[in-house]
Amino acid sequence: MPHPLLTQADIDDYQRNGVVVVRGLWADQVETLRAGVARNMSEPGPYAAENLKEGEAGRFFDDYCNWQRIPEFEEVIRSSAVAEVAADLMRSDSAQLFHDHVLVKEPGTSKPTPWHQDGPYYFVEGRQTVSFWSPLDPVREATLRCVAGSHLWEKPVLPTRWLSEEDFYPDADAYMPVPDPDAEGMEVREWALEPGDAVAFNFAVLHGARGNDSPTRRRAFSLRLVGDDARYTKRPGPTSPPFPGHDMTEGQRLREDWFPVLFNR
Repeated sequence: MPHPLLTQADIDDYQRNGVVVVRGLWADQVETLRAGVARNMSEPGPYAAENLKEGEAGRFFDDYCNWQRIPEFEEVIRSSAVAEVAADLMRSDSAQLFHDHVLVKEPGTSKPTPWHQDGPYYFVEGRQTVSFWSPLDPVREATLRCVAGSHLWEKPVLPTRWLSEEDFYPDADAYMPVPDPDAEGMEVREWALEPGDAVAFNFAVLHGARGNDSPTRRRAFSLRLVGDDARYTKRPGPTSPPFPGHDMTEGQRLREDWFPVLFNR
């Protein structure tokens, strides 16, 4: 039986389309996550970024790989149902933590989050992957947008740098150009969300978000997990996150001292 937050139809939909919404995943931990985001923004980590060019309005902050130094994040990760829900969606016997990610768009931030797949930025290969994107404020227009079925595309989408818009790797031929899902009539799924709801999507799903033209903040906490078939793979250049000194080799399972297994059946 799946976790009570899920139905079998949710799991089937996730496998077929690569994305579902999980209502109330962190409904009881919203305040803890808000406190963690506040701590993260006041004490940014080494990967923190401001994603606006000079003259662009608002503020678009993001940072990742902070769960070990932000106690609020670790508390939620280890005490919530997220790992079991992840294992159910992935149809995996285990759920292993990859990393956390905070994204904040202040009011009046018109810059969209570019269309992209997460997988090409990562050093992980496997079909059993899931990312949870959870707003800590009510969202409508600035919600996450995902292209249904894009996790099954034969060729990955070219990763780019959000600020400079340059190609992330030198070998662009190995990737397909970034499409325009709205112009090309793709099936885009998006939901109005309340704090603590989460969009769950496969690392290979094409996704993005509009700017935040609302009068309220749009704080989002993301958590990425992998399942039984996930393995380390070398990319054409440094990955994001880079995890320097990991010492893993091609085809190896992610080292559990860095990437803890949070759930086993």
